[in-house]
Amino acid sequence: MHSNPAFRQTPAAEAIAIVRSRSFGTLCLNGAEGPLLSHVPFELAADGSHALLHLARGNPIARAALPMAAVLAVSGPDAYVSPDWYGATDQVPTLNYVAVHLRGVLQPMPEADLAPMLDRLSALFEARLAPKQPWTGAKMTPGVMERMMRMILPFRLQISRIDSTVKLNQNKTAGQRAGAAAGIIGCPVGIEAARLAEMMCGVDVYSLPSQP
Repeated sequence: MHSNPAFRQTPAAEAIAIVRSRSFGTLCLNGAEGPLLSHVPFELAADGSHALLHLARGNPIARAALPMAAVLAVSGPDAYVSPDWYGATDQVPTLNYVAVHLRGVLQPMPEADLAPMLDRLSALFEARLAPKQPWTGAKMTPGVMERMMRMILPFRLQISRIDSTVKLNQNKTAGQRAGAAAGIIGCPVGIEAARLAEMMCGVDVYSLPSQP
């Protein structure tokens, strides 16, 4: 990950909170014929030391010569910023965005670890649907879940480095940043643009409780 140092001052704890709030990213590694990518939900360890995930048996990453260096890229909100919103001359268009890269080594796990991993992962997402009663594997017809799990395998990304970019116009004045945030709210172009505008205004949108 490369960017202006002004956008890479996010403390590790905040970067981990961003990752935990998403729990979904793009897993990347080099295959024999070029880069391999897979979009995966995952469970992040409480201390950010590793991420647990699963892949279909037929996924090229699952069939790669593991363990292998890998990156899990997690994207947050993004939004286009028009120069007109700064209230200043000689500005150029840009996009503000949030991204965190988890870099480490991907390795297979024992298949016996798959079921409890899936239980924890579904519980993580179901908890965000409160007050809905959480779905659990107990609702499945006996034997069906076991048959479906034969198609997937568990993996662990042992994280050695966390890189983040939180680009919120930190290189602009407070007034220019406020103008850009107001423009984004009025004319949102991006993914979760309003959430990004809140971050530009200093609102902490990732102060989520740690998952068990």
